[in-house]
Amino acid sequence: MIAPNSVGEICLTLKQQQIPYDHSHSRYRFLKPFLATPGALETFGVPVLSFCLVQLQKLASTEEGLDYLQVFETEGNCSNLWFIEDGLVVTALLPSEY
Repeated sequence: MIAPNSVGEICLTLKQQQIPYDHSHSRYRFLKPFLATPGALETFGVPVLSFCLVQLQKLASTEEGLDYLQVFETEGNCSNLWFIEDGLVVTALLPSEY
């Protein structure tokens, strides 16, 4: 998966979640209000974060839900990007901000 940002392109790949899609805990749709931490915004920018969120929403619709934690891996020195749905909001953050 390639997501554009303001300075070029960042290659992001959604990591396979640890539990099966048909597991009872795989029920999150990533449709709650969306927040992003300062680190996620600075590192990836709004276009990349929005692109990733839409990809998660599409996959959640196809699979009838996902695990609460989804991880996008990056190539190079860039930090991975986490998306967490806690029941109230969806948050994009860097692992170091957890």
